[in-house]
Amino acid sequence: MAARTKARKRAVDVLYESDLRGVAAVDTLKDRLALADPPVSDYTVDLVEGVAGAQTRIDEILTRYAEGWTLDRMPGVDRAILRLGVYELLWRDDVPSAVAIDEAVELAKSLSTDESPRFVNGVLARVLRDRPAV
Repeated sequence: MAARTKARKRAVDVLYESDLRGVAAVDTLKDRLALADPPVSDYTVDLVEGVAGAQTRIDEILTRYAEGWTLDRMPGVDRAILRLGVYELLWRDDVPSAVAIDEAVELAKSLSTDESPRFVNGVLARVLRDRPAV
């Protein structure tokens, strides 16, 4: 598994755990960095901090583009994957759009429900389509 793929998986783990526990993602990240088992990569840190810093805007975007779904109604894992995907699409110039979407879909395939990959792909594709306006 590629280093960035592992970093994304780890970031989703931190985002999901934080959401589930109702604590700030950066606080969960600090705990994981202190434990360092397994070690947390710099890219994971960048992703979690980036999502946390832009989460209000990311959640507004998800609310707009997740047709028929509220954030609260989404499975927590899907919410974490979508937050990461939107962050990489809109805030990370070093990640090609196709890679951001593909990685998010692969995470949904391995971590969530059978319907989740198509849902994640659809939401992120709509965000990408409207990216200049977003």
